[in-house]
Amino acid sequence: VPMGVLSCMKYLMFIFNVLVFAGGTCLAGLGVWVAVDPAGFQDIVATKAVLSAGAYLLLAVGIALALLGFLGCCGALRRSRPLLLV
Repeated sequence: VPMGVLSCMKYLMFIFNVLVFAGGTCLAGLGVWVAVDPAGFQDIVATKAVLSAGAYLLLAVGIALALLGFLGCCGALRRSRPLLLV
């Protein structure tokens, strides 16, 4: 396999993992906002327990995606197969 192809794949994997990290960070931020904001979402969340649980679910999924994206970025830069398999 030519070296240029491997270098291109390395950067494409890094960019994809940065997008996953950014999406996870946005989801986690949205989960915190829904769980904490007393004026905006708290009126809706207080009336329905499912929406309150959904806020914490958004937070958990966002943190998990951000962690996976970060580990993927580290794995792509270091060409570490175990980090990329996570």
